[in-house]
Amino acid sequence: MELFDAHNHFQEERLDAWREGLMEVLPGMGVREMVVNGMSEGDWGKVAALAERVEWVRPSFGLHPWWVKGRSEGWREVLEGWVRAFPGAGVGEAGLDRWIEDPDVEAQVECFKWQVALAVREERALSVHCVRAFGLLDEVLREVVRPEQGFLIHSYGGPEEMVAGFARMGAYFSVSPHFALERKRGQLEVFGRVPLDRLLIETDAPDLWPPAEVNPNRLQLADGREVNSPANLQFAYEMVAEVRGMPVEELAAMVGENYRRLFGG
Repeated sequence: MELFDAHNHFQEERLDAWREGLMEVLPGMGVREMVVNGMSEGDWGKVAALAERVEWVRPSFGLHPWWVKGRSEGWREVLEGWVRAFPGAGVGEAGLDRWIEDPDVEAQVECFKWQVALAVREERALSVHCVRAFGLLDEVLREVVRPEQGFLIHSYGGPEEMVAGFARMGAYFSVSPHFALERKRGQLEVFGRVPLDRLLIETDAPDLWPPAEVNPNRLQLADGREVNSPANLQFAYEMVAEVRGMPVEELAAMVGENYRRLFGG
């Protein structure tokens, strides 16, 4: 059974202590490929280094809304350079976030639109972050030319009523292990009704870990902070298969087709 992690941050320093070991065991667990997302000028080089070293890492380079305020004057040229350096790379993680303290929404929209245009121009998949801004995301996406192969709304947390509209615009929707939390049960059930040909699975490691009582690959930093492992990808597949009421092997085959359609073979 082949597994595809549509969105994570394997370059993050919180995974430093476990990265080498994970690179040895993940292929044996069935992980065929993972999309590793850069979020700022400070980590694009780390993502590139991983992609050059590990054949099953697909890089993606983007300016995350949390880092929009700290962007340099030349961030566009640098980002475009990284995307062009890797023919299979995606654009992202990019997006909109009203949850953070004192968001500069106007700047977020400007940066997001530019990254959508980059994905279109370079014919790349786009990975989208959206928190408490789904109405705005809908407005922006309707205003712009969108990537022909589509885009991913990772860890989709929006209402079920918006799924069909986003899907018509080319959206795929990925679910992370975090949706196993009881308080996320309602959102997990949304993924039970996402069109099967638009469904992807992610870990978002080192974030969005499963509940401790069911986490099969629990990691903790020295200070006690929880860390999500990319090895929890199989847990996420099994979680979604259960909510969809289908064999995990059947789900995996469909997710693999979706992944290749969005990101390429």
